[in-house]
Amino acid sequence: MTIVDLLERNAAGYGSETALVEINPEVKETRRVTWRDYELVEPTGHARHYRREITWNVFNEKANRFANALKMRGVRKGDKVAVLLMNSIEWLPIYFGILKTGAVAVPLNFRYTSEEIRYCVGLADVDVLVFGPEFIGRVEEIADDLSVNRLRIYVGPGCPAFADDYYEMTVECASTFGHLPLSDEDDAAIYFSSGTTGFPKAILHSHRALMHACLTEQNHHNQTHDDVFLCIPPLYHTGAKMHWFGSLLTGSKAVILKGTRPETILSAVSSEKCTIVWLLVPWAQDILSALDRGVLSLSDYELSQWRLMHIGAQPVPQSLIHRWLTYFPNHQYDTNYGLSESTGPGAVHLGVGNVSKVGAIGKAGFGWATRITAPDFTDVKRGEVGELCLKGRGVMKCYYNDPAATEKTIRDGWLLTGDMAMEDEDGFIFLVDRKKDVIITGGENLYPVQIEDFLSANPKIKDVAVIGLPDPRLGEIAAAVIELQPGVSCTEEEIDEFCRALPRYKRPRRVIFAPVPRNPTGKIEKPKLRRMYGGEGLVAAQNQS
Repeated sequence: MTIVDLLERNAAGYGSETALVEINPEVKETRRVTWRDYELVEPTGHARHYRREITWNVFNEKANRFANALKMRGVRKGDKVAVLLMNSIEWLPIYFGILKTGAVAVPLNFRYTSEEIRYCVGLADVDVLVFGPEFIGRVEEIADDLSVNRLRIYVGPGCPAFADDYYEMTVECASTFGHLPLSDEDDAAIYFSSGTTGFPKAILHSHRALMHACLTEQNHHNQTHDDVFLCIPPLYHTGAKMHWFGSLLTGSKAVILKGTRPETILSAVSSEKCTIVWLLVPWAQDILSALDRGVLSLSDYELSQWRLMHIGAQPVPQSLIHRWLTYFPNHQYDTNYGLSESTGPGAVHLGVGNVSKVGAIGKAGFGWATRITAPDFTDVKRGEVGELCLKGRGVMKCYYNDPAATEKTIRDGWLLTGDMAMEDEDGFIFLVDRKKDVIITGGENLYPVQIEDFLSANPKIKDVAVIGLPDPRLGEIAAAVIELQPGVSCTEEEIDEFCRALPRYKRPRRVIFAPVPRNPTGKIEKPKLRRMYGGEGLVAAQNQS
């Protein structure tokens, strides 16, 4: 069975029930205008609440119509179809329509520049590009030399002249699609690495890996048909989609929320009776900050049905979870660890019964095995730091078109994650840092995550990133980039005093008060910070503070 079969099963068994809801709390009203030689829409300045929903029957029919449209235009098994869309109710039916044809879905990051779109489309040998109105300008810039072999399909009002076709044409296509046999080993999707450590790599996954993600998610969080999942992160990323796969497996309702403000999240949980919410660290921090400041009151919302808050995509400060449980003492809590190369989250998870181990990422997930290895690929002793390695049915097939990188990353079936970790006496794994982020100062290894976790306990600090900066004497020094809570003031001397509880060699030698940039999946963009604050950038930041 593949995830395509799951969709068809849900349509047969739960056809009239709600599958997806889309909520945008502040949609700008629009009017049609002419720009160049095609129509667009522009905002009128008025905002309104926007909600749509579709049943499992309609979901499956939309996927079938899109599959038929692709097939009519020559798309065949093994072709690559890229998806460049913001989160919407169309996103997943388009994704499943691609899979039904036997083609490979290639989701693209909505933050990509024109050049990054060109690079990823070329790397993945994309045949078809599906894109939305937010990307007209970026796609038009490269339309003439974009290496899309067949066509560009536009999703939205006002089809631009350089598009070859538009999504609305699917209404003329049949709502049923002839069964196409798919095997577990068939190629299913290409995802791109987050690019926090360099240019994105194309990660090829099989249908077997996607199905395994469904089973892992449902096993970890015990979804039932009665659960309602709130999906906020971008669907192009494995994290959001693989968590939603638990809803797919159980035929339960999911809510796609466009907005991350604390009141927007709690309002959606309340109105849609959401039971499971996956948050990124910044969103959880914002909710706690709003509650601490009294600008948000839990009594204004119906939250009694909310049973699970889980979090991942980055190291989670222990202090954040302890604060969360003071406001939500009845919540189950779970940390999920994974990476796009392992079909997203779930390769390691804390488990809802292990709140006493907050700070750990947990143990090997359902269907997964873990090792922590030394540079020679032998296992380190418990309590020692090494590289976390994963094995399971969700490991990628390869880095597409990059055999050298694949060989470095997959060894004897084990995925080398590049994350440094240690295992405690109870078998729980603690993430220490990215291998490339380890700071070597005067011959000592510093793991930034440990320092970040310590600093996060300071109530004045909203977010923090620790990076290594060049030093002529020590090689590198630790610098803390600190984003303060709204309306709070703090000095470098206060931070120095707070850090006296750390061993001297772990204390940051530079403190920079500035925003902490994160990508759409919540990961700190440390290469960007090193570029910003190395050399002259550091001097400029210090002068501003």
